[in-house]
This record gives sequence, C-alpha cells and structure tokens, in this order.
Amino acid sequence: MNIHEYQGKELLAKFGIGIPAGVAALTVEEAVAAAKTLPGPLYVVKAQIHAGGRGKGKFKELGPDAKGGVRLAFSLDEVESNAREMLGNTLVTVQTGEAGKQVNRLYITDGVDIAAEYYLSMVVDRASGRVAMIVSTEGGMDIETVAHDTPEKITTITIDPATGFMPHHGRAVAFALKLTGELNKQAQKLAAQLYTAFTSLDCAMLEINPLVETKDGRLLVLDTKMSFDSNAMFRHKDVEALRDETEEDPMEVEASKYDLAYIKLDGDIGCMVNGAGLAMATMDIIKLNGMFPANFLDVGGGANKEKVTAAFKIILSDPAVKGILVNIFGGIMRCDTIAEGIVAAAKEVNLSVPLVVRLEGTNVDAGKAILANSGLAIVPADDLGDAAQKIVAEVKKAA
Repeated sequence: MNIHEYQGKELLAKFGIGIPAGVAALTVEEAVAAAKTLPGPLYVVKAQIHAGGRGKGKFKELGPDAKGGVRLAFSLDEVESNAREMLGNTLVTVQTGEAGKQVNRLYITDGVDIAAEYYLSMVVDRASGRVAMIVSTEGGMDIETVAHDTPEKITTITIDPATGFMPHHGRAVAFALKLTGELNKQAQKLAAQLYTAFTSLDCAMLEINPLVETKDGRLLVLDTKMSFDSNAMFRHKDVEALRDETEEDPMEVEASKYDLAYIKLDGDIGCMVNGAGLAMATMDIIKLNGMFPANFLDVGGGANKEKVTAAFKIILSDPAVKGILVNIFGGIMRCDTIAEGIVAAAKEVNLSVPLVVRLEGTNVDAGKAILANSGLAIVPADDLGDAAQKIVAEVKKAA
C-alpha cells in the first residue's frame, strides 16, 4: 500500500523526524489558505500523486513548456495560479507512463534554504533477510542514474532485525554522507529514528530524496515516499485509513475487497489462475503463443464460489480483454467450485468473448461436467499448452 508525500511526512514527524512545515489542500482556496499559515515568503506547491519524478513531469493539458509538479512560489498569487494549473490536470512522469495521473491533492510547504542534498532509503533485502539502509551524497537525483553512472557513491548498510539498529549503523550512515560535527550527530540520530519508523509501521519501502542540510545546520526530510506491507495493515488501522483509492486502478481496488491478487497488465488475454507460480507460467505461455496477458490474477487456494465469481467479473470489466483463459490446478481448491463460479459469472455478465478452461485436480470430473452442461460456449483444454494454443486461436478467430 502506498501513501502520499504529506501523509508520509506526518507519520515521520510522530517519530521526531524533522520536516518542513506544510499543509495539504484539495482546492485552490485551500491551497491559498494553507500558504497563509506558513512563514513565507517562499512557498513550494507540490502535486500529490503516487509516483516519483513529479518535478520533471509535464501536465498533459498545459503543453511542453509548462512547469512540472513541484513549483516554487514567491507570493500568495503565485501559489494560487500554480494550484489552479495543477488541480484537475494530468501529470505525466517517468513512473506514471503516458497515461499519467490526475492531480487531486496539493501539498503547500514552507521554502527551505538548502546547503546540500543527500539520499537515504530503506527496503527489506530479501537476499540477506535484513533491512537495508541505502545512502548517497547524490541527493535530488534519480537513484537509478547514480547507481548506473557512479555506483561508488552509494553505500548500503544492512541491519539484522535480531539485534536491531546499533550505534555503529548510525556512524556508518553519517560517514557515508561525509558529515562532521553537529550534522554527524544529527545523521546518526535520524538514521535510528527512521529505522524505528520503518519497523514500527511495517514499511516495505521508505525513501527520502532529498534529505537536505539547511544553511542554518539542520537535516530535514524534504521529500519522502512510503509503502507498506499490505498483509500487516490489520496492525495499523490508522495507516490503512490513509489509503487513497483514486490513485489505484479501479479493478485492483475491487479485487482487494475479495482478497484477490490482481494486477492490471497491457495485454488482451484475461487470466484466472490459482497459485502465483502457475499464474506466471500461464502468462509466459500466452506470450510464447504470440499474444499478451491482460492481467495477473491469483484466486488463491481456498477460494469459494463468490470469490471466483468476483474474479471473473473483474477480468470481464477490462475492455481490453478479448478472451479469457482459466487455468486451475485443484489441490486445496476444488475444480467444481471453480466451475460453479465461472458459470455464475459468465451468465451474469452475458459472456461475449472466447473462454478456454483447463481444470486438473480435486473433483475435476465434476467440474468439467458443470462446464459442459452450462449451455455456455466454453472451450475445454487438456493441459496448459493446449489451453494457450486454443485461447489464442479463439481470439484470432473472433477478431
């Protein structure tokens, strides 16, 4: 689960981490009112979307010469004009793709006199089973570019969760950032605070870019991105309440209501599979046969008829889907349950695209019988290869 920058900063502030003063706004009037609460005379107007690269992004509606999604304003009038240009328009960045994201929220912050910029992030390192703290003196830049061009400027410090954050970790962070004196002490303290925030909130990723040194000798979080382990949100109802569903694909939001693992893709063959590995193999074999999957959808091992019906309807709600491949290996999952869900959903939505179903495993004969007696134009398949060939042929025939 992702949240907006201003929400992330509010969470970090609870752990004693320094952030510039700022207020979120949903309208132009709220943006101006927010600026009036700040010291000024320099303000920063920041578009709030779940994507990086906002400053270098472009608004579709404003032309190539317009400013991006992070702008300086030197008066209340400039705050107002920038807010009016941003709200309701579509910001395209390197992370949004060509479709971009509509800006529905702004964050108005106080200006900061910057002396230097640094990079600091934390992720779970699956290879070591530890938390990795990644730091660099090259703040304000795309970390991917730094990693490619000057990898020696990136330092990774791993922290064993069994021992937690230790003083030597903080010293390593300050040393990597080449900080001395009071700033060195601040960096050590900040690193400990960030680790506490990361583990306490069950974060999957916490990125600060840039972390800035101000001209009066303070370290402040100027921008942050945070994402969380969705499986841990039952422990953090306050964080779960920060979810902004307008930033997510509507079909993925609907799938989450039924605990379905669904990701929208760019292809034209809808897939419904049980098991992540089988789902990946199904997508691969569709591509091997010359077409592309429209989604990743894992219904899980313990799905019931209602869950299967919901999954099927979500696939069919995608206008790009020209055919559907259902590939089920019934271990815990029963094939007759899958079949009942498919038939119920297909009848409810008036199925109009080709459907190929491959069933194997528990109650497979009962499942096949349900499909055969449904009165629907369902094409059975014997194995995965046969299923992929048949769905591709059916879609091409229907085109």
